[in-house]
Amino acid sequence: MKAIKLLPLLAIVALLGLSSCTTDSVAKDEINSIDVPVAPQAKQIEIEIMELINAHRITEGLNPLNDHNTVKAVAYTHTDYMIEVNNVSHDNFFQRKQSLQTNASANIVSENVAYGFSSAESVVNAWLNSPSHKENIEGDYTDFDISAEQNNEGKWYFTNIFIKR
Repeated sequence: MKAIKLLPLLAIVALLGLSSCTTDSVAKDEINSIDVPVAPQAKQIEIEIMELINAHRITEGLNPLNDHNTVKAVAYTHTDYMIEVNNVSHDNFFQRKQSLQTNASANIVSENVAYGFSSAESVVNAWLNSPSHKENIEGDYTDFDISAEQNNEGKWYFTNIFIKR
């Protein structure tokens, strides 16, 4: 009789033992071994976004930022991920940050993400109207780049990463 009562508990313990969980904390050796993909060629919308951000920075008396292929490649991997999971997020930011520290000599890393905007002007205006996104755009950075990709329905996803070297 006691064994029958323990059966549901044993089933739960077995299930918990087979499940896995992931976290943003990855061993340093694993992070350093992450290869950065080749950055895709810039799309017109990406060029326009970067020009609008730099124009805004100049009007604010800030230095324009340099585009950076490694930053673009890392941004692309995140945009691709957001499309794959159909969710706009900062998931795995720690891994992107570590990759840019290792592969682009970044000391500081931040990012803006967005979804659904159909033009460079609309996404940049949305970021500028959001205090936290605007803070990233106007931050003390040296380089940046962006990835803009469309999902199967034609909706745009954006990842804009800023670094200071």
